[in-house]
Amino acid sequence: MGALPGRRLLSARVPDPASGPVSGPDPFDVERYRGATSRRVVVRQCPRPLLVLGSTQPESVLDRDGLDRAGVSVARRRTGGGAVLLGPADPLWLDLWVSRDDPLWHDDAARAAIWVGDWWSAALGQVGFGPTEVARAALPLDEVGRSVCFAGLGAGEVQRDGRKVVGVAQWRAKQGVLVHCAAYRRWSPEPLLDLLTWKDADRESTSRRLLEAAVGFDGADAPVSRGELTLALLDSLPAGEWDVSVELATAPGLATRPVARGPTT
Repeated sequence: MGALPGRRLLSARVPDPASGPVSGPDPFDVERYRGATSRRVVVRQCPRPLLVLGSTQPESVLDRDGLDRAGVSVARRRTGGGAVLLGPADPLWLDLWVSRDDPLWHDDAARAAIWVGDWWSAALGQVGFGPTEVARAALPLDEVGRSVCFAGLGAGEVQRDGRKVVGVAQWRAKQGVLVHCAAYRRWSPEPLLDLLTWKDADRESTSRRLLEAAVGFDGADAPVSRGELTLALLDSLPAGEWDVSVELATAPGLATRPVARGPTT
């Protein structure tokens, strides 16, 4: 990653997970952002499979046997929404921090997320993904949408032809807002379905529902690489100075059971 005009590159050194144990800051530790006054964007890399629950999602949705068989760890983020499965190849995941006194801050949570969706939409257009739409308000959620992040649509999230491309979640505090945002290169709900509890009779219909709910950014009609989209996103950041870093999404607490939790305030 080279120099970015108007932006500061803090760190782009990411160790190779194949070389042995890796560690990094807990990606869901929001406390380290509270005192940050500058804009920050963190490109996350997840070297091992990790299932992340929303802040209020019950642990009863977890299939413990499935998690053990697949060797998937579990964590809980401070933002709301449904489950997301992270791994080395998918999704492309970035975090943003904006302080309360920044022009990008907005007191209304829905309106505050729209610039994030517009930013992703511009970057997707830059790499030739095709026309996208940014949701201006959240749509009502059904049971599947409450369980799986990419089965629902919230304000600021990006869709194409009614299928979700980019998921967005916020943690808001008096000091500012931390935004998690992610897009799958290839959308396949089956690995996630294997880690959650579903009624047997609902499995097939749930799979069909999830297949139609989202789409990856690297499709046959518009192939896009992770690196290409990452550079487009960094190039499309709103004008101003940003601290840009790359971090591994690993921490000792993420592999614990029951689900690792942080404070809720």
